Amino acid sequence: QVQLVESGGGSVQAGGSLRLSCAAPKATYSFRCMGWFRQAPGKEREGVAATYTGGGGTTYYADSVKGRFTISQDNAKNTLYLQMNSLKPEDTAMYYCALESFRGRYCSGVLRSADVGYWGQGTQVTVSS
Repeated sequence: QVQLVESGGGSVQAGGSLRLSCAAPKATYSFRCMGWFRQAPGKEREGVAATYTGGGGTTYYADSVKGRFTISQDNAKNTLYLQMNSLKPEDTAMYYCALESFRGRYCSGVLRSADVGYWGQGTQVTVSS
């Protein structure tokens, strides 16, 4: 069972910042599309950002977070990050990191749930107005 270990969620006021982290086993992390999803109560899970862990690929963002969120990676630590700035109450959700099922395939956009092979346990982000 592959474990993706997330950390960094919490509660902030609108306009604040948080950074999420997601560590994966090296054998699973390498050369995959990896990204973040979020799910608010009563809503579907949506892709937020994605990047290719093998380098050289394009990063992708949902329109709702462009210019405010930044996805990055530290391949030496097999860790993915999501820096979230200018947070809004509508960003409140459970955030999940995810790895695509197939290795060696560049991201073509934010991940779709159907393409995910491995999920993190989720970390709660709450933004108050």
